[in-house]
Amino acid sequence: MRIGRFADSTGAGFWALIDPAGEKVRRIDGDITEWAAAAAAEDTAGLRLQDPEDAGALTQLPPVDPGARVFGVGANYLAHLQKLGVTEPPEHPTAFVKPNSALTPPGGTIRYPPTTGQLDYEVELVIVLGGSATDPLLGFTIGNDVSARDAKGLGGLDLFSMKCLDSTCPVGPWIVTPAELGGGRQPHLDIGLRVNGEVRQADNTRAMVFSVEDILAYVDERIQLRCGDLIFTGTTSGVGLEDGRFLQPGDVVEAEIEGIGTLRNTVGNRP
Repeated sequence: MRIGRFADSTGAGFWALIDPAGEKVRRIDGDITEWAAAAAAEDTAGLRLQDPEDAGALTQLPPVDPGARVFGVGANYLAHLQKLGVTEPPEHPTAFVKPNSALTPPGGTIRYPPTTGQLDYEVELVIVLGGSATDPLLGFTIGNDVSARDAKGLGGLDLFSMKCLDSTCPVGPWIVTPAELGGGRQPHLDIGLRVNGEVRQADNTRAMVFSVEDILAYVDERIQLRCGDLIFTGTTSGVGLEDGRFLQPGDVVEAEIEGIGTLRNTVGNRP
């Protein structure tokens, strides 16, 4: 099943079950902690659903619960590391925390921050927790972990200035439950990204250095995961950092993952 987050004409946000055609949605009553397990199990009867309504009359939001935290993992595709001159995979994941204010919705504008001149794209599979780290996953969505590549700090990268900038990180368009992606916790899906129709990234999630289980365990050992949390799982080769082709104002960026869909956004103007 596909589950999305929307806002109605009053601005109130809510979760909804999306029909296969994407034309109708049914609001899901209750807190995400009350229905995530049923959704993860494809148990539609376990969801308290309202009557169908037109999706076109609603505003699509990032599929992130207001109480959720957002984490990211980097250096997780060897092809990406090799293009940057790293020949051996890391011994353990490299993780960070991303503020919810960094997120932007499907179809929204990627803000061009005044602090960078090197805005870069990163298509990523995103894990959505259905409970604790060991509970069934609610599903997966798409992320574009847009990064400021010229952010430098003492001793290396300034991840705060690189990864935490307001309204720079598209997520969506919806969550797809694991059963729709072949079941299990480690889907093998084609993943790619286009800029203005040109393919820049193409790979498969089977190439991840650290599996979904590895990532869940690593983050949970440090910050206890809970229902609704998101974890970005890293990107593959083809990013602008490799050849200097960074994002420009007006660029249309399409991040796509097999079985989930396409996350399309436009880069805003420089300030």
